[in-house]
Amino acid sequence: MKENVWKKYTNEDLNRLNDLCDDYRKFLSDNKIEREVAKFSIDLAEEHGFVSLDEYINSYKSLQPGDKVYVNNRNKSIALFIIGDEDITNGLNILGAHIDSPRLDLKANPLYEESEFAYLDTHYYGGIKKYQWLALPLALHGVVVKKNGDTIIVNVGEDESDPVVGITDLLPHLGKEQLKKEASEFIEGEKLDVLVGSMPLKGEEKDAVQKNILSILKNKYNIEEDDFLSAEIEIVPAGKARDFGLDRSMVMAYGQDDKVCAYTSLRAFLDVERCRKTICCILVDKEEIGSMGATGMQSSFFENAIEEICDILGHHERNAVGRCLTNSYMLSSDVNAAYDPLYADVMDKRNSSYFNNGVVFCKYTGSRGKSGSNDANAEYVAKLRNIMDNNNVYFQISELGKVDAGGGGTIAYILANRNVNVIDCGVGVLSMHAPWEVTSKSDIYEAYKCYLAFLKDA
Repeated sequence: MKENVWKKYTNEDLNRLNDLCDDYRKFLSDNKIEREVAKFSIDLAEEHGFVSLDEYINSYKSLQPGDKVYVNNRNKSIALFIIGDEDITNGLNILGAHIDSPRLDLKANPLYEESEFAYLDTHYYGGIKKYQWLALPLALHGVVVKKNGDTIIVNVGEDESDPVVGITDLLPHLGKEQLKKEASEFIEGEKLDVLVGSMPLKGEEKDAVQKNILSILKNKYNIEEDDFLSAEIEIVPAGKARDFGLDRSMVMAYGQDDKVCAYTSLRAFLDVERCRKTICCILVDKEEIGSMGATGMQSSFFENAIEEICDILGHHERNAVGRCLTNSYMLSSDVNAAYDPLYADVMDKRNSSYFNNGVVFCKYTGSRGKSGSNDANAEYVAKLRNIMDNNNVYFQISELGKVDAGGGGTIAYILANRNVNVIDCGVGVLSMHAPWEVTSKSDIYEAYKCYLAFLKDA
């Protein structure tokens, strides 16, 4: 175990760390779903001089070193590029994080009434412990798209004047049989229904509570019941990110897997003005369910973007994108399981990531004998060690947990399958995939320093 990095910080380091983490907490509070993160990122990028790649494509404008462009993929994943001085086929330096998080999604026909309660029916998204979502204040985030194409933004439960919703739990006085169940069976997925109302609409006899909710939705948002058919509404914990610990050394918030890496990657990327190699930051959707779909990393949107850039730069040869990717380096910016002494039995103490020991490199993830993992080569790991040491970045190298305890994956293997040099690199997290996760401020700061050093020197 390395020395706690708080002991090494100067007052200047502490000021920078606190400024970064203050901004990070606000980001987490305001941007809980992938659409919100994508919009925030594009808005911030445009403030830093980025323009849509479509402007170059449509106007036949040439790209020059220092130009800053982005690709918006269906408002749920983005790729940003700063054109470098070197030929793009010499490779990119890539930061890649995901901006989706475990949550509950509304079904297509969610609203129903039972015993004069109105509920929204859900389907959980990603790996969750279902029992953790009971008896919490929850909020609704997302969009409803009308048949005419109008998009209505939904955000209920975050403002102090907003109501919240939630999922009820069984009282312990009647929970004898429930408490005998294994944790995975404590509550069924079909019972994760969100209570949203109990007041009947005056003058109605049948389904009067449901009709009252529909009346509220109609008056506030101009939403009809059948508009749920073309809606994407996510149920997430309500409330702001907070300092955690009496010493304020940590951050507690929803969705830090993987927004802690997305935010630090984006901030580091936007702090680069000029670069030797072309650099890229990709923020993608759907990682928590296998990176499938048009907005996930397994789609072709990223390679399509590189192909467009290569074409504008005059590389029309068939294998230009392949040469670019083969010569690229990437940090798959994703979180790791931090060592928790309360659950030491599933941790390999010598190979765990620790709070306040710096950013975490994970050479391989996967499970059952590294199944499904990218396994970074030794030459690349050595290169990164050198970059980190030269830039005074505190880092550690770890695994996710004991070999037979379980496992997990990231987007790393997807880029590795395209012949990119890639390794996972991120922040250790306590209570990962719980409604409220905890990270160390010092590790957040070191992640930012790591990503900045990588972009400049890889």
